[in-house]
Amino acid sequence: MRPITGKELCRRLTEAGWVLKRIHGSHHIFGKAGEWKIISVPVQGNQLIRPGLANRISRDAGISW
Repeated sequence: MRPITGKELCRRLTEAGWVLKRIHGSHHIFGKAGEWKIISVPVQGNQLIRPGLANRISRDAGISW
C-alpha cells in the first residue's frame, strides 16, 4: 500500500459510510452507525500517513483500495 494523506483517507472513510463525529486537535474522529469502533485519523496538512498506520485504519474501517 502506498502512503496516503490524512485528507484523502478521511474522504475515503466518508465514502464508505463513516461520519465525522468531532475533531480533537489534528485528529479527525469517525464513527459509523452499527459499529462499536471509533476511527481516529491524523490530519496534519499534506503530511503523509505511513503505510502501516494507513493499513491499520483501513482494516479497522473495513475498506480497501
